[in-house]
Amino acid sequence: MKSYLVAYDILCAKRAVKIRKFLYGYSFGGQKSVLEMPLDGKDLKGLLTILKPLLSDEDRVNIIEIKSDTMLFGKADILNYDRGVVIV
Repeated sequence: MKSYLVAYDILCAKRAVKIRKFLYGYSFGGQKSVLEMPLDGKDLKGLLTILKPLLSDEDRVNIIEIKSDTMLFGKADILNYDRGVVIV
């Protein structure tokens, strides 16, 4: 399973709420419109399949793979999690 950074900018407020709720279902952390998500290939494909019809031409969503050799600053720690575990 890989981690991805998903950043989004949705122009319509109503659509933004719907997309935010959908994306938060996949994420385990983030700030405002940038979320970190642990996804395997099947989850990523499913996310994209559902997300694409929700977007309009002026909306932007960037999905960036986080490499395993990331650098952590400050008090950040790498989180280890098992599939199916929800971190609250």
